[in-house]
Amino acid sequence: MKVIQRPVKTLQTALLSDSKDLIKLYRKYTDQERQLLEEGFKAGQQGCLFQLITVHSDSDWIPAHPEEPQDFRSFWRDPHRTSPDPAHNTIYIQTIGSFGEAGPQTDQYVQWLRQYCQAFFCGLSVKLMPPVTVAETQCSFRVNSNLHNLQILTGDLLQFLAHRKPKDAFCIVGITMIDLYPKESWNFVFGQASLSMGMGVFSFARYDNHFYSRNYTGRLSKSLQPKKGDYSVFDGYYTPPICSSLLLRSCKTMTHEIGHMFGIRHCQWLSCVMQGSNHLEESDRRPLDFCPICLRKLQVSVGFNIADRYKALLQWLEDDHGPTRTPDGASYTSSQVSLHYPKPTEAFHDYKLWLQRCLEILEK
Repeated sequence: MKVIQRPVKTLQTALLSDSKDLIKLYRKYTDQERQLLEEGFKAGQQGCLFQLITVHSDSDWIPAHPEEPQDFRSFWRDPHRTSPDPAHNTIYIQTIGSFGEAGPQTDQYVQWLRQYCQAFFCGLSVKLMPPVTVAETQCSFRVNSNLHNLQILTGDLLQFLAHRKPKDAFCIVGITMIDLYPKESWNFVFGQASLSMGMGVFSFARYDNHFYSRNYTGRLSKSLQPKKGDYSVFDGYYTPPICSSLLLRSCKTMTHEIGHMFGIRHCQWLSCVMQGSNHLEESDRRPLDFCPICLRKLQVSVGFNIADRYKALLQWLEDDHGPTRTPDGASYTSSQVSLHYPKPTEAFHDYKLWLQRCLEILEK
């Protein structure tokens, strides 16, 4: 295992910049906000809020995909990055295919994702598009030759999203419980995005704890070869059971991919939700939230108060009530949802403690 530890001076320059105008902008943060952001300089010390990046093998993202680290200055000066504006300030989420049996639990799961995204990108509106079936997208699909599970083609899904993107959208993201592939020569892909068009699609299929096991329920019979355009094969197709680890992994992936829409590249400074990942074990090592450098990038793009954002995330973890709506507009009462389908946040326990520690600094 290799630990990546940047010199303090390097981290200071990456966060503050060596540009006078950006240093002046940084000084607009309160003393408490600067104290939180500068906690990153202590990474590696016992009790620090932020941790160092660990590389466990050559198959991890950083050795496999060499990239130039993006500091705050290069982010700020990037002519291609986009930020929300009054006419484009909504994140749209489009569900594709089944997320489980129709009913309050499945609807609530999608609402949990929307609400988490709303808190994470504090200050922006996050809305759900009406759900669509795989057949409605008219996308190409195949049976994976290795695992014999169904997969749908990302490029076709992005074209579908392009036609559905509302005028007030900052971005639109498609989410699905069906595995993805970008082209015939690839085995799979977790997701794919077009940053210039503010679109992305990603799958939660491989976040099932049993996906790689021999008894994975999503495997089809080897003799089954669906015909092109016969979308009936998706009717009743397996979807992962809703559990705490699936919710955590879904929230992490969704916010990572949307983070790219702001022009935030893969992080190589500190342990961060914006780190790249090549496999599930590496993705699980990433924290749920930003390092200070990437947090500053998002904050200047959206303009939120840092403490308010952490409070919103903490409230999402603690709030397990409120009605949810079915696709036809009917609502389930809070008692129905909370009694039978409480939000499974057990896997978020460490994150909750971390948010509380951040707020202790910000509310001194």
